[in-house]
Amino acid sequence: MNRRILAVLIALVMLPSGSLFAQAGFTHDDTAAKIIANARKIASPKGIARLEKVRIGGIDQWVSIRGRDLRNPVILVIHGGPGYPLMPMSWWISRDWEEYFTVVQWDQRGAGKTYMLNDPKKVAPTLSMERNFADAEEMAGWIRRELGKKKIFVLGHSAGTYAGFQMAMRHPDWLHAYIGVGQLANMPESERRGWTFAMNAAQRINNRKAIDQLKSITPYFAPGHPNPLQDLFIQRKWVGEFGGTMAYRVGNDADSDLARLSPDYTAAELPRIWTGNKFTENALLLPVVTADWSNIRQVDCPLIVMGGRHDYVANSDVAAQWMANIKAPFKQFVWFEDSGHMPMTEEPGKFLVSLLRYARPIAERAGDTAPSNG
Repeated sequence: MNRRILAVLIALVMLPSGSLFAQAGFTHDDTAAKIIANARKIASPKGIARLEKVRIGGIDQWVSIRGRDLRNPVILVIHGGPGYPLMPMSWWISRDWEEYFTVVQWDQRGAGKTYMLNDPKKVAPTLSMERNFADAEEMAGWIRRELGKKKIFVLGHSAGTYAGFQMAMRHPDWLHAYIGVGQLANMPESERRGWTFAMNAAQRINNRKAIDQLKSITPYFAPGHPNPLQDLFIQRKWVGEFGGTMAYRVGNDADSDLARLSPDYTAAELPRIWTGNKFTENALLLPVVTADWSNIRQVDCPLIVMGGRHDYVANSDVAAQWMANIKAPFKQFVWFEDSGHMPMTEEPGKFLVSLLRYARPIAERAGDTAPSNG
């Protein structure tokens, strides 16, 4: 296979489909970004707005820390991909969270603005899921010290739920709760269900190209039958085409295009998002798509999972079934009926309400909140 085509396909596997192809015309709208920056300015003297480099895991890594009242609880967001940062979309995703939480967006090792800070040749040998978790562990410790918090919330999205859930397992005493979005659970089963979803959709409209390509990769993720990466490329292509990434849409440009208006990225930085995404996925993709936590039966901190009804990237039915078998001090599964893999983008109002209904009260009971805003 042509090496250039292979690189493009690799970046499509866990990254929601469609985003990579936007890069050719992916330009930053400086005027709009300045308007957004002014509109979301943290004006309150009780608040915080920092965008800075932090030394984590022996390299510099970028974080954004934003909130309107430092007395509020902290949410550390661990993005997915691997290598798909949420910071450039955070002006849309988490702006309203900042009234009730201090929100930490972090571009991980090899991703986003952090990718641009470090020599890729030196970083490449360090890329692993264990190093990814160790960075998250160190970042959480730094945040707790820097902001004077005994406990924080950790929110993992997609591949970021790998490190996020490990945090819940290894350091439950650090967390008010773990919040999973697009939660990994049994990824081989999720992959099989994604294939079935795509095939059913293709057959309904008699899309012969899709049917033939999906048939060509069978048996897909059957037990004892490993599939090469090219098979994943095909499955993800058609899952995205038929609305399994963002509900009722082809692909996820409605999410990724938000980065073009980001106040946190410059025009020079923006196109490099996709370079970092490809770089990171090459190293971390396989551990993500083969993760299986079916045997885990207990978590010692509160557990909240947000699932899109139409998510066929990390299947929410699989995550709900997995969660039903787990014991936790508190657990809540929240369904987003009009979302796929991006409920924080697709249903942002419900997402905020869910954080306020299920997460913030845990911090309130611990005395870790500012007085109620409403």
